[in-house]
Amino acid sequence: MPTIHPAADVQSSKIGARTRVWQYAVVLPGAAVGEDCNICSHCFIENDVELGHRVTVKSGVQLWDGLRVADDVFIGPNVSFSNDKFPRSRQQPEKFLNTIIEKGASIGAGASILPGIVIGQGAMVGAGAVVTKSVPPNAIVMGNPARITGYSNGQTPVRDGVERVLSVPAFSDSEAKEKPASYPLAVHGVTMHHLRLVKDMRGDLSVGDFESQIPFAPKRYFLVFNVPSEKTRGEHAHRECHQFLICVKGRCSVMVDDGQQRMEVMLDNPATGLYLPPMVWGTQYKYSQDAILLVFASHSYDPADYVRDYAEFKTLTSLAGAR
Repeated sequence: MPTIHPAADVQSSKIGARTRVWQYAVVLPGAAVGEDCNICSHCFIENDVELGHRVTVKSGVQLWDGLRVADDVFIGPNVSFSNDKFPRSRQQPEKFLNTIIEKGASIGAGASILPGIVIGQGAMVGAGAVVTKSVPPNAIVMGNPARITGYSNGQTPVRDGVERVLSVPAFSDSEAKEKPASYPLAVHGVTMHHLRLVKDMRGDLSVGDFESQIPFAPKRYFLVFNVPSEKTRGEHAHRECHQFLICVKGRCSVMVDDGQQRMEVMLDNPATGLYLPPMVWGTQYKYSQDAILLVFASHSYDPADYVRDYAEFKTLTSLAGAR
């Protein structure tokens, strides 16, 4: 049975077991609240609202029609939601926009969430952020308008902070002889590679041999450049295609994720390469203004090879791990 404070006004019969609703909260008849939730004082939940299990809603939050909240979501105090981009007094749209908060996401105190967007699985919205666009899974966003500043670690609670950033220095030809040509990272199958760097008064040269230094022979390459600093690229995995990334100018960060481990790598010199095997989720962001990212691919372009939904990616990697 749920626990309802005597000073709360709960009109809905769809309140899950062991859920607590505190004083001066109002829950309208059509709302559905899952099990083991905590609805703090002075909250308002409208009719067309669905909350999953183990959701925490701190004080002073209003949840309006069209909001869908998955399991294990945290909503901090005084978070503001809306469901109409162009509101007028006493004029309602035919249908309110749906805002979706996916499993395990956290929204910090005083954040404002515009209608019709998705806060992805495991994402964190910083306190006071103004979120105008959908947030990718596991991303950390801050500011007004909110921008991605990092990604949460799959094995570390988000409260412990952003996962460490790995930046690998380039080595000269003489230094490279004493260093490993490549080494594995914590994310399964991902490796960093030291490429040959020759410094000369006429200019510098970096070179890598395919298959002996770079783990595959490419069928395709592409360049990514002129990316605004707040934008992200990638946000997908490949079923069969291998990739090798070199930031030939400037710098950018690459978030790699195997479904269990997640880390961020800074590519900031043309003599360092990052190898991504199939079924590793990759996202590139934090591009410097002059950044040029060179990507070699083992396969020709095939839309069917892409996994663009993170929930599907998690399912596929879990099934692969079970085998």
